[in-house]
Amino acid sequence: MTLLITVFAAVVSTAVWYTRPDSKMKTGMLALMYWGAALMWLVDAVVEYFEAGAEFFAPAAADMVNDAFLGASAVALGLVIWLIAVLVKDPNGKIKAALTGKS
Repeated sequence: MTLLITVFAAVVSTAVWYTRPDSKMKTGMLALMYWGAALMWLVDAVVEYFEAGAEFFAPAAADMVNDAFLGASAVALGLVIWLIAVLVKDPNGKIKAALTGKS
């Protein structure tokens, strides 16, 4: 489930980046974070398949729920990191204007 959730997030963020590659919102960074997580869990799935064999394809329901929660947590953490990066960059200068009192 972690692999599926992060691949879905990676595809969505890549599609957003592809439609607006010149955006100041750093969507490319978001897509790269999700593709990195998806690659990490792909390697994990391959190693687990070699260790468990056919049992890999019949996980328990509790394991699937835990994996789904881990995948959702990874996507949320990626969004938080991306949000912090966008706020630090301040692409439209709104935070700087708010802090300095200028409109």
